[in-house]
Amino acid sequence: TGCALVTFSSAPTHPFALTCLKMSASRPEPSSTHDWIGPPNPLSNLRPIVYRVSENESDLEKQLRKLRQETEDWNHVFWTRQNVSFSKEKEAFIISQLNAKGLTLRGEDGERRSLSSEEMAVFYKSFLDKNRMRHADYNREWYRRNFTITLLMARIALNNFWRTVTERHRKKKNSTPTI
Repeated sequence: TGCALVTFSSAPTHPFALTCLKMSASRPEPSSTHDWIGPPNPLSNLRPIVYRVSENESDLEKQLRKLRQETEDWNHVFWTRQNVSFSKEKEAFIISQLNAKGLTLRGEDGERRSLSSEEMAVFYKSFLDKNRMRHADYNREWYRRNFTITLLMARIALNNFWRTVTERHRKKKNSTPTI
């Protein structure tokens, strides 16, 4: 995988936004018939999605697709940063705990040393406490985005339903013979 430049449809306004994401260099172009779903990204652990672009895409459908794609990219950025931070801090914690015991990261046999689950629980709690506000902000934004996506999907479904009803009515009206 390489670093691919990702452009947002509007200027990123969220503090988690980046313009360069670690994505597959062979990210496919959108299809007109189906979404592309890739393998999990090794940093974010999320499967990248490229949403299809319908041939007769309405402005509302385009707005929905762009918001969904921006949300996918935003999620990728957040979880990449979070997972990288977690890994670095976990490694530093393990090393500091081993150093406090007078031990090195590797034993005489070359095997990597580890800490007990009780010792690691101290790190996990500390990491969660330290990142509580970041996770709360993420959750708020995630709910906001998903609520907006759901509303757009409902508007599209209603528009499609209304279009079907009016087309059937128009066909019925035009096909009725007059005497």
